[in-house]
Amino acid sequence: MVKLSVIVPFYNVQHYAPDTLKSLRANTREDFEFILVDDCSRDETPQILARAERELPGAVLVRHEQNGGLATARNTGIDRARGEYLTFLDGDDWLAPGYYPQLVAAMDELGCDFIRTDHVQCTGRARAIHRVPQGRRGVVLDPREAILPADRSTSVDYAYAWAGIYHRRLVDRGLLHFTHGLRTAEDRPWIWKLHREAESFAALGLLGVYYRRGVASSLTQIGDVRQLDFIRAFDQVIEETARDPEADKLMPKAVRTYCAIMAHHLGSIERFEPAVARQLRSLSAAALKRLPQDVLAQVMDSMDAQRAGRLRRLRRRPTAARTVTV
Repeated sequence: MVKLSVIVPFYNVQHYAPDTLKSLRANTREDFEFILVDDCSRDETPQILARAERELPGAVLVRHEQNGGLATARNTGIDRARGEYLTFLDGDDWLAPGYYPQLVAAMDELGCDFIRTDHVQCTGRARAIHRVPQGRRGVVLDPREAILPADRSTSVDYAYAWAGIYHRRLVDRGLLHFTHGLRTAEDRPWIWKLHREAESFAALGLLGVYYRRGVASSLTQIGDVRQLDFIRAFDQVIEETARDPEADKLMPKAVRTYCAIMAHHLGSIERFEPAVARQLRSLSAAALKRLPQDVLAQVMDSMDAQRAGRLRRLRRRPTAARTVTV
């Protein structure tokens, strides 16, 4: 019986994959498996993973013939996973030794649907601890109650899939897969779905994941059309939340988060290629018109003047097509 399945997508991370794999070796156990998904890398990553398949206990190597993006790669891993519990790691991040056995022990003790953990963000030599926005630690909670309040950061805003562990029953209920083809913000509809539909979760102060920021190949650093998938991602959040029995209660939070991310991208629009910047403006203007206008007005009234001003100017633009072309 496999206790834990660790799903690790890799794409063109030849400089970082050795550290990732070394940290996995420091977390092996006879009932752990490591599903290494090569998302059609074009550098030396496939050769590195081929060696890992031979040398890393519990390694299972899966190769994509075409690049599908992080969401699709994670889904491939979920479909191959055999563990009672599942977790994720990105191919350019790393772990503290012995972290996964501690995480599994906590899951065994608490028995909830999923656990969220703190993490260490690494930018160059700088280190910063980022904590789950949940004050109650080590106790089982209702994930739906952790979505609100709308005007504060909550657990639903802490979307990192690798910062936690998930029971297989979430797979069986159709709650753990990501939206196929999303190339960025893939974790936003996913975390909202977990918090709306799972039955129990807990937050832990356990530190063990080291999240590497500032990687040149990361989509967070690239201003191309793939970044605009946040529109698709948050449209899904809004559409699914609108169908929720408590839509009136939850929608202000969903709209506020969408607007905050939109304003963030508009505030750094100079990093986008000119054609993509134009698409960002037109697609965002169309998205604002699709939102429930009474809720949107309340959200913008409660935002700071700079972000609200960006959105109000955009709201006056003509509506454009919502489809992004690559």
